[in-house]
Amino acid sequence: MRKGHDPDRPLVWSSETGRICPKCGKGMASCICRKGGQTPAGDGIARVRRETKGRGGKTVTVVTGVAVKGEELKTLAGDLKKRCGSGGTLKDGVIEIQGDHCDLVVAELTNRGFKVKRAGG
Repeated sequence: MRKGHDPDRPLVWSSETGRICPKCGKGMASCICRKGGQTPAGDGIARVRRETKGRGGKTVTVVTGVAVKGEELKTLAGDLKKRCGSGGTLKDGVIEIQGDHCDLVVAELTNRGFKVKRAGG
């Protein structure tokens, strides 16, 4: 039981349920925020950008806001990695592809019918 309620510091762990989701306030096992049934967040525009920060100087192409979910997103990530001839991963709905392949990824997503913007300059 929590003593002294402070609204700026939400409950994050309970001895009854374990970790608590900060968004919905339920236990992680019954959390509704992270379920795959929700629609993807965003405005339906896929944004492609190049990142190096926090990656030991390595360049990574990052794709966010793709309007697909679940297995379709996993398949799309695999197809983009094959098209670029490089490795990568899918983390929390964000596709990361090793190397600077922004132009190739933008062209491929446009050919597949997605609305695409090049972000970050």
